[in-house]
Amino acid sequence: MEIIGYFAAALVGISLGLMGGGGSILTVPLLVYFFEVNPVTATSYSLFIVGITSLVGAYRYFRKGRVDMKVSLLFGASSVLTVFLTRIILIPVIPENVVRIGSFTLTHDVATMVLFALLMLWAAVSMIQNANEKNIPVSDGPPPATKVIFLLLYGVAIGIITGLLGAGGGFLLIPALVLLVRMPMKHAVGTSLFIIAMNSLIGFTGDLNHFDINWPLLSIISIIAIAGIFAGMAIGKTMKPDRLKKWFGYFVLLMGAIILVKEIFFTGS
Repeated sequence: MEIIGYFAAALVGISLGLMGGGGSILTVPLLVYFFEVNPVTATSYSLFIVGITSLVGAYRYFRKGRVDMKVSLLFGASSVLTVFLTRIILIPVIPENVVRIGSFTLTHDVATMVLFALLMLWAAVSMIQNANEKNIPVSDGPPPATKVIFLLLYGVAIGIITGLLGAGGGFLLIPALVLLVRMPMKHAVGTSLFIIAMNSLIGFTGDLNHFDINWPLLSIISIIAIAGIFAGMAIGKTMKPDRLKKWFGYFVLLMGAIILVKEIFFTGS
């Protein structure tokens, strides 16, 4: 099973390098089902793996001048703080038994995986619908002032998602960067990777006093994912990612549905 998990780790990196997002949605499931990591702990591990992998990818884009630092810091002003506060304040106080109705008990672990499965379904639909980015209008110039506040609020929303579930949120970031900031797609991918890296790594620092970190496992998976991100960038130079993004969306849709069914009907309460 671990061999399949390592393959999935490479897929995380490939999708990040190719599309600037989407792959991080697989990190928590691969940690839970292939490496038997507790779901709540897996969200913490995911922050590190996704963060360090995205940082490597962002550096490659930065060297090519495809990371907008002003937008990254503007977005990070709300999203990074939200992730950090979510990890150090909210996560530790969530009870082990979230809901108890009669004989039914919804545990924190099951709730985490159900929410993650729903996020996967949402991400899959987004990737399938937006597979052809040419349909997204892009224009030059700074974003209208009225959209800056919305961008900050959008950052808070992504910060909550990243903080609770350990997912980078690239499938939400890129459309926001293109539509709200009017950023060219190649710059949106690089900027998205940098924002994901900031959110994830700073969020992970909030967990250092709450979890026992398995550094050898994190190191191995991170190295594989980093190799994958270089492969994804190489693939992006030779072929259009539109079709791959659509098929990856269908794959995430299937995985999300399987996880949802498993956690709801086949996990003991």
